Amino acid sequence: MKETLFFSLKYAVFKQSNNGTVLTMSFVEYSDCIQDGDVAIVYLGHESMTPVKVKRGAQTQTRYGVIRHSTDLIGQRYGSKVTCSKGGWVYVLHPTPELWTVNLPHRTQILYTTDIATITMMLELKPGSVVCESGTGSGSLSHAILRTIAPTGHLHTVEFHQQRSEKVLEEFKEHRVDHMVTVRNQDACKDGFGVTGVADAVFLDIPSPWEAVRHAKAALKKHGGRVCSFSPCIEQVQKTCEAFSDQGFEDINSLEVLLRVHDVRTVYLPLPDFGPDPSAQIQPDSTITPPQNHASIAVKTTIPPRDVQGHTGYLTFATKPRT
Repeated sequence: MKETLFFSLKYAVFKQSNNGTVLTMSFVEYSDCIQDGDVAIVYLGHESMTPVKVKRGAQTQTRYGVIRHSTDLIGQRYGSKVTCSKGGWVYVLHPTPELWTVNLPHRTQILYTTDIATITMMLELKPGSVVCESGTGSGSLSHAILRTIAPTGHLHTVEFHQQRSEKVLEEFKEHRVDHMVTVRNQDACKDGFGVTGVADAVFLDIPSPWEAVRHAKAALKKHGGRVCSFSPCIEQVQKTCEAFSDQGFEDINSLEVLLRVHDVRTVYLPLPDFGPDPSAQIQPDSTITPPQNHASIAVKTTIPPRDVQGHTGYLTFATKPRT
């Protein structure tokens, strides 16, 4: 009863804004129904998805026909099966950071879920954490961080490229997470993160992360915190580790995350033939059928892929000691 009441209250608070109007979806909150202004994921198949900005009167063309936003989307529950004009159908999904990662417009190289999950865990992110990030890029990691630190955390993200910083800020507003993030258009290596002594964690994804290590240290809280640097080249890792050591960081370690998916298949293994069993006394009129010479047994096994996913980058972690 208490859990039901809590959920109902939370749902009511989410659905009503200060002036009583209904709020739309957010990448850090879940809403039941599709509304005008939402960003929804149209799912045509595992390898075919696309984000759609829902707008009353608009249409989206798919290979299965047209989706009419006013009648096919608005008011429907997320996860619904929508029939297109040609008779084919699609699913309309609530956006998540994972779905956004595989559907976002690429302005830079991005981080994918395999690395993102490790970064989130190793930086010890949780609701209420304050995080500094450079650079923002296409916002793949940013959305995952925001979902993890919601509802009371904050992300300070720095992007050197002005147009990219403007575009990602526009996306944050469209995704209803702009109240949790501050976007700065500046050089983190020269100007830092714009904050001092507030961060629980810092993430660096820039060409020369060793030049930003001192700014990362300044941004972290006095009681310490964690830093992660993503670099594709081992030479960058070496310089960054030296910078961490010079700045007094501890627990410096680097790792590489490789995803290897095993396929489960059914195989048939032949049963060995050890000859007749001398202890078995088979009478001429026995109904027992002797074993066949080519008997086999079906078993489940896993088969590793022939092609292993290639290198993405090295993750270097370090801890700032308490001061």
